[in-house]
Amino acid sequence: MSSEMLFSKDYAAWLECVKSKVRTVQIRAVIKVNTELLSFYWELRADIVAKQTHAKWGEGFLAQLSKDLMSEFPDMKGFSLRNLKYVKQWYLFYNQDNTIGQQAVAQIAKQAFSQSLNQKNQQPVGQITQIPWGHNLAIIAKCKNLDEALYYVQNTIVYGWSRSVLTHQIESDLWRREGMATTNFTQTLPASYSDLARQTLKDPYILDFMTLTKEHSERELERGLIQHITQFLLELGTGFAYIGRQVPLQVGERDFFIDLLFYHVQLHCYVVVELKAVDFEPEHAGKLNFYIKAVDEQLRREGDQPTIGLLLCKNRDKLVVEYALSDIHKPIGVSEYQLTHSLPSDLKSSLPTVEEIEAELGGGWV
Repeated sequence: MSSEMLFSKDYAAWLECVKSKVRTVQIRAVIKVNTELLSFYWELRADIVAKQTHAKWGEGFLAQLSKDLMSEFPDMKGFSLRNLKYVKQWYLFYNQDNTIGQQAVAQIAKQAFSQSLNQKNQQPVGQITQIPWGHNLAIIAKCKNLDEALYYVQNTIVYGWSRSVLTHQIESDLWRREGMATTNFTQTLPASYSDLARQTLKDPYILDFMTLTKEHSERELERGLIQHITQFLLELGTGFAYIGRQVPLQVGERDFFIDLLFYHVQLHCYVVVELKAVDFEPEHAGKLNFYIKAVDEQLRREGDQPTIGLLLCKNRDKLVVEYALSDIHKPIGVSEYQLTHSLPSDLKSSLPTVEEIEAELGGGWV
């Protein structure tokens, strides 16, 4: 297979679809195994709470129940005292809202597995029984309220997140960051498309997988993102396919180079990413607008939606961004990026050089 085909837009888009299908198959297989067991857990915990409340059985009976069930079903690990306590925490977490608790008791036995994975408005209990037990424990351990928890439950169902990816998304506070970029999408994209595009972008982007000094340059930022392209794609979110860095575009007699170019397989559009290692300035939007226009003219094909621009900068004044985007006719989103870890200046020399990165990737335009 030629390198041109390997990194072409069509192949990247198709590969992303294949990966998505594999993840869907995996999560469906897990769901079939777990749904009935988790439904049983829920009903068991409801019975335990009722017995402890009305029959005045103390906490000691939980240890006895664990012993009896493990004796009868030695091959099932879910009846340990520790796990039964986790079941209690799980049940009580989702019963902190009486409405959900009432729905749970009335509906859990009737919840059908045939519900589509793409339905985001399923009943809460039906949702939480559709993800693995370990995922449920991670969510109740790290989420502060029901809305946040159900957000991660829904996205696990839709995107088939592994437990490690789920944990990363919770710890990076995706729930609060998704859809928070300052954009002009309402004015520049069709109404049916602008909301979906807006939800695709975040603010801020957490780039804590890189080690850069506070005085890093845009080229160093770009190199770091490409060096850690897998982590960067995870942070960008589902649907982004990497096309290349320093992508050349010729306009008139001059050559211009896009920092990073992606194709979004769900939005069906190119995404131009411009990096600024400084605070946002209005002229940044004008330059990105120029790049988007060039991509639309030179790379966009029939079936592609309008190209979107994402400008990542150190800091931004939201009002300044809104002013700058108000008369821009191409769809642009502006977000900050955050670097958690930094290297002392005297260690900068240990970072890979531009030549080393390009040698590893096979060149700049890949």
